[in-house]
Amino acid sequence: MSDIKIVKPMEIEKRSFEIITERLNGRTFGEDKDDIVKRVIHTSADFDYADNLVFSDGVVEKALEAIKAGATIVTDTRMAWSGINKKILESFGGQAVCYMSDDDVAAEAKERGITRAMVSMEKACALEGPVIFAIGNAPTALIAIDELVKCGKLSPALVIGVPVGFVNVVESKELIIESEIPHIVARGNKGGSNVAAAICNALLYKLRR
Repeated sequence: MSDIKIVKPMEIEKRSFEIITERLNGRTFGEDKDDIVKRVIHTSADFDYADNLVFSDGVVEKALEAIKAGATIVTDTRMAWSGINKKILESFGGQAVCYMSDDDVAAEAKERGITRAMVSMEKACALEGPVIFAIGNAPTALIAIDELVKCGKLSPALVIGVPVGFVNVVESKELIIESEIPHIVARGNKGGSNVAAAICNALLYKLRR
């Protein structure tokens, strides 16, 4: 007979966060950032994020104000889009969108010989109101965002820059870190769509109604 204790579903997350807090050995990241860092660790089971996550000054407050003002969250994957708690987001008049599978995006990317992610970021320039970008897969999305900001075509309320991989990933993240764009970035090669969604949800849960 197994000695594993079965934990009730509602207790699993609570106990997980208790374990994360214990393993951090009293380490904290600032009252506004603690729950974000812990949720990313909870999602990934990777404590490296305690060191990898980079927050621009005042970014959490700016992001929360954007959400309360009905922000649109633009993702670079359907996986990230699916993971965002849209019920909370929509309660503030916001929405989550992903343009990657749109026919017009695919056609334009093919015609111009660039990635769908880049065209998706350009398409987001037409959005009204505050825009949050949650990028967990495509470094070219971050490169496009940086260029669109420099051209004055885009002014993001927040860029969550956590693409995972090896080609242009580190470099694209550093572009955002070195910019004036409000950002939460996972420095280095680690990240992913699940991490992007986790950061969005950590922000949304701060405003849970």
